[in-house]
Amino acid sequence: MQEAPQPNGELLLQLVTMPMPFGKYKGTLLYQLPVFYLEWFKRKGFPKGKLGTLMETLYEIKLNGLEGLLLPLVKK
Repeated sequence: MQEAPQPNGELLLQLVTMPMPFGKYKGTLLYQLPVFYLEWFKRKGFPKGKLGTLMETLYEIKLNGLEGLLLPLVKK
């Protein structure tokens, strides 16, 4: 039987520390991006490279109601 893939801790950490580098939400930490913004990128295409991977991962996290995975990583 195959094990379910485990979350990549480094990727999750980047979601709560990396700011959006451009656009309307420039400077906003990725995990704080609104769902509708991620949905727009899903329709139009996520950026290439690391940013796109992070945004697509965040989209899937939010879509599936798994934002609780990120909360322990958020520094207060």
